[in-house]
Amino acid sequence: MNTQLSNTQSFDNQTVLIVGGSSGIGAATAQSFAAQGAQVTIASRSTAKLDAIAKQIGADVTTATLDFTDDASVEAFFANQTAYDHVVVTAGETPTGPVRVLSLADAYAAMNSKFWGAYRVARVARIREGGSLTLVSGFLAVRPSKMSVLQGAINAALEALARGLALELSPVRVNTVSPGLIETPLWSRLDAERRTKMFEDAAARLPARRVGQPEDVARAVLYLASNPYASGSTVLVDGGGAIA
Repeated sequence: MNTQLSNTQSFDNQTVLIVGGSSGIGAATAQSFAAQGAQVTIASRSTAKLDAIAKQIGADVTTATLDFTDDASVEAFFANQTAYDHVVVTAGETPTGPVRVLSLADAYAAMNSKFWGAYRVARVARIREGGSLTLVSGFLAVRPSKMSVLQGAINAALEALARGLALELSPVRVNTVSPGLIETPLWSRLDAERRTKMFEDAAARLPARRVGQPEDVARAVLYLASNPYASGSTVLVDGGGAIA
């Protein structure tokens, strides 16, 4: 992964927790923080994935198995933690489909994961004054799709949650990063030919003329964490997808 960032962004000896840090955007964000001197903890449900990413990062990274869809698991985890300088929530599984096709069980599971998971973390995470909480939403909040109505609603809810939390948790800063199409393992379920065509078609439509990489989102997360005047903000990292 490419982790080159501005020299103005330094997190020497700061503690950072990445919930969902075992793959994709979370893993890239963990690696970027570690490259800037942070003491990083990555948390997710998969111990095997956590161990693999920790080895890949190669720095002093701590791993923690955490199911953020479970109330008791989240509360027990944070009860045993000291305050972090920065907490980032990138996790969330959201089954997709039209409202009249997607089962209610899948719809409830999506909301329980991406929205309520972030809510659970925000509710009990200990963050030092002047530190930050960053949530990851998605550009469907502002550019809805008829095939992914629920995802857009969840993303919009996350962004509204972050704005409210920026007031409630002050002087802790709370922000949201809103990615567009990002090339992550999420898309590995598609066969290689379909995946390649999807990315090529998307790149042709986007003003940036490329599909996003996890590192693109990580840069935005680190910007928000490092900027002491950023709170209640949503940063789009979508290649221009919201306006295309």
